Amino acid sequence: MILDSKIPQGPLEHKWDYYKKKAKLVNPANRKKLDVIVVGTGLAGSSIAASLGEMGYNVKSFCFQDSPRRAHSVAAQGGVNAAKKYKNDGDSVYRMFVDTLKGGDFRAREANVYRMAECSLHLIDQAVAQGVPFGREYGGYLNNRSFGGVQVSRTFYARGQTGQQLLLGAYQALMRQVGKGTVQLYSRHEMLDLVMIDGKARGIIVRNLDTGEIERHAAHAVVLATGGYGKIYYLSTLAMGCNGSAIWRAHKKGALMASPSWIQVHPTSLPQSGDYQSKLTLMSESLRNDGRIWVPLKADETRAANDIPENERDYYLERRYPAFGNLAPRDISSRAAKERIDAGYGIGPLKNAVYLDFSKAIREQGKEKIQEKYGNLFDMYLKITGYDAYNEPMMISPSAHFSMGGLWVDYELMTTIPGLFALGEANFADHGANRLGANSLLQASVDGYFIAPYTIANYLADEIHTGKISPDMPEFEKAEQAVKQQIQDFISIRGTKTVDYFHKTLGKLLYDYCGLARNEKGLKFAIEEIRKLKQEFYKDVRVSGLGDKMNTELEKAGRVADYFEIGELMCYDALTRNESCGAHFREEFQTPDGEALRNDKEYQFISAWAWTGENNEPELIREPLVFEEIQPTVRSYK
Repeated sequence: MILDSKIPQGPLEHKWDYYKKKAKLVNPANRKKLDVIVVGTGLAGSSIAASLGEMGYNVKSFCFQDSPRRAHSVAAQGGVNAAKKYKNDGDSVYRMFVDTLKGGDFRAREANVYRMAECSLHLIDQAVAQGVPFGREYGGYLNNRSFGGVQVSRTFYARGQTGQQLLLGAYQALMRQVGKGTVQLYSRHEMLDLVMIDGKARGIIVRNLDTGEIERHAAHAVVLATGGYGKIYYLSTLAMGCNGSAIWRAHKKGALMASPSWIQVHPTSLPQSGDYQSKLTLMSESLRNDGRIWVPLKADETRAANDIPENERDYYLERRYPAFGNLAPRDISSRAAKERIDAGYGIGPLKNAVYLDFSKAIREQGKEKIQEKYGNLFDMYLKITGYDAYNEPMMISPSAHFSMGGLWVDYELMTTIPGLFALGEANFADHGANRLGANSLLQASVDGYFIAPYTIANYLADEIHTGKISPDMPEFEKAEQAVKQQIQDFISIRGTKTVDYFHKTLGKLLYDYCGLARNEKGLKFAIEEIRKLKQEFYKDVRVSGLGDKMNTELEKAGRVADYFEIGELMCYDALTRNESCGAHFREEFQTPDGEALRNDKEYQFISAWAWTGENNEPELIREPLVFEEIQPTVRSYK
């Protein structure tokens, strides 16, 4: 298979304009004849459903939460990037493009990255018009702050609730279309399979999570905006319900999966405090603007943080990366923290954390100013830990967070299955091997508001003579029966171990061997262990309850079954990339001072993987990366 990324002609800064000029359109009368399914109601899903509804298409919107407002976009805290140059500090669309490409270790397409930076200018105006309460300066102008991996201030924020506020804006736009009747909303419904007819995506099979009923839904195009699969590690910053099943079911129907091993570990999570935990809590990266990260100079230190004098502290990010300091990119900051912890300098009851200290900022700016910037984050920290971060440093630790990998999409955000689109974190497109902070809300929003409305219309222009897609066609019947059989298989096993046991075991295995660091021996071991664990799962898992009733254990079983296969592919992907880049750190490929060692000569490509069947090795398909505007350089933040 030869992958066609469909990148438009012309200079980089004109490609998107060229595409929009040439894209096919659907006139308003014909839009009423066309149906689109959108799975997911986070920023990407709500924005594209609202946009298509406003345009006049018939849209069905699905989410497994009890309300679209519960989508995980709500959890993003620190901000959303836009190159509007409000701080007059040298920012520009081009600089944002360079920062993002470099932040991703030159493992993303130039055209996609530039388009995201270009569209960022419009997003802030859109969000303000929706009522998003961005932080403002005294005079009323929108304020900005810095995030990791950049030397300018381009991050717009609403205290520590930016994701929630942006999602409320998208939710209001979505519900307006629900009220008008252009969008039908199906909450508490989970997609269990993709239906294809004559090679095109034509619908989905879903399960009503309240009744257990299996339903068929047909459309001319399907959009997956279902987020990432970082919950595969079990302990992560993601909500318990987050999963990779929608994109994985599409993958098994023919959609390629790209760069699955590129999963970001966030440097500022609250550390694990015991085996009883099911998730970890994210503390916004914005805290690194004013907080200084350090560990004691003495290993196995027992003194309280405030009792350790300044000359006995190691501000290791400032020491190792003086140009960026505490705002070094996430992958680098997380690995640096792990290195200190593994070397015996960790702090806290389990010695698995580092300090994030605000004492200097409070002395210089005053407590009120810090409270104004981060008050709700400090309140959250106090509520969870019982410690007051105004009086003593926070304790933070790396935690699985964001999936840079996802379904392979072309410039139009369409997968290798015609009519199947993937938006936001569900695709791989914009971040390369590492995502810069505050670019996730940006990508999700611009995909839904500004990009997909053009590209989906370009596809649907050829569907106006197709007529209604009937859910009674044999392909729907076959897919429904397969889903029902899988449900029955889970119920029938009647083993002795819980679904959570298998999820925890898999998560630890992946974190140890395909997490912050990987090596050939460990990856091969992990693949074999995952296969054994999967066999044990299908023999000894216990799913209580019935398949045709509300059953949360059944939901988890389906997701964990997919995680076994996703985890194995993650390890294959990491094993075949003999270099270190971004979040992918192969221990065999590093510089003498412990930095990632990229190999552009052999690995300047996107790894796209095809499903070849149960227990078969996946097929690797390469998409070469061509750099015309800037040439990859050694990624240094020193």
